[in-house]
Amino acid sequence: MSDSFRGLSTAARPPSPDPYRVMVVDDSAVIRGLLTRALEGDPEIRVAASVGDGQMAVNSLQRNTIDVVVLDIEMPVMDGLTAIPKLLAVAPQVKIIMASTLTARGADISMRCLQAGAADYIPKPTSTREVSTAEDFKRELVSKVKALGAAARRAGSRSRGEMRPLAAPSASFSAARSTEGGAAPITSGFRPREAGPVTVRPQPAGVTVRPDIIAIGSSTGGPQALFEVLGNLRTGITQPIMITQHMPATFTTILAEHITRQCGLNAAEAKDGERIVENRCYIAPGDFHMLAVQRGGVNVIQLTKDPPENFCRPAVDPMMRSLVKTFGGRKILACILTGMGQDGLKGCTDVVNNGGTLIGQDEASSVVWGMPGAVAQAGLCHVILPLKEIGPAIRKYASRTAA
Repeated sequence: MSDSFRGLSTAARPPSPDPYRVMVVDDSAVIRGLLTRALEGDPEIRVAASVGDGQMAVNSLQRNTIDVVVLDIEMPVMDGLTAIPKLLAVAPQVKIIMASTLTARGADISMRCLQAGAADYIPKPTSTREVSTAEDFKRELVSKVKALGAAARRAGSRSRGEMRPLAAPSASFSAARSTEGGAAPITSGFRPREAGPVTVRPQPAGVTVRPDIIAIGSSTGGPQALFEVLGNLRTGITQPIMITQHMPATFTTILAEHITRQCGLNAAEAKDGERIVENRCYIAPGDFHMLAVQRGGVNVIQLTKDPPENFCRPAVDPMMRSLVKTFGGRKILACILTGMGQDGLKGCTDVVNNGGTLIGQDEASSVVWGMPGAVAQAGLCHVILPLKEIGPAIRKYASRTAA
């Protein structure tokens, strides 16, 4: 194995008896080969098919059992966006990861792909050399494939009516291991967590505090979930909304634009020092933590380059902690949506321990029940709801009269 794949070395581990089955779709045979080697460097993944365009992918899916499709966007014959509904028609449980360039156009098309049914995306290096040497890219690819592969199999089990133990899945590939003894990369997988029971935290009797701010954290599957939730908040909600979605720069810009167009909210990437005001939706910019702080008696946004938390920047935990300090816990309405890992667990602990309210997305409607599963299993949520019920619940909580 070459040095470029040393970080994924698995010589000491035997192949999995039931690896996640992946299809790689890209019009470049060189890229397909590099992606295949990166994925099969992990013994829990097998590339079962490798094809050059969307139509070939549809044909192959009809013949093969696939858990995850890694799909390029721009291809001849049939592009990725056109292929998504056709792939899902053949195999509704399959999870699709878009491979997209870090450009405004690539981000915009990726957002449209997510709306069409893709589960997630991965920023694609701009050259074959970068694909072969970018360890962060390969770790992110592997961790997302494994998390979504597990989700695809759970979806298949549910459709067959099979019983299974409750769990909050996350990628088993650990990001804490670095390739050369250095710091762990930002965009990596997450440590697995043992399954545990789900309990709901009762609210104290008679509490009718109207929140001053709404805070939402999300990751894998988050853009689709955000569109659903925020679409219910276009009227009747005046509180500022702060959102941390795990996304790189450029992608968060496009996310804010799509929220504005589709949900009818005044949404934009947050700017350092801007005031936190009503009827405004603030999106954490890629590669910055977004905090709420007081300056001169005024609540404002602070963007920082503090170290990643939970392997992420932006991260949900620092946002939630800052809101407790700035607004006071009782005035916070927090929500954790679908996502891999457990970002938000520590911050939401602070929120609820200081009197705030927490809504979690349920397992069945989550693309990956990592982040909401973490807060649910910690007993932090006051209510755990299917995605379609979360927006109405936020409206209900946000319209409470003051205590």
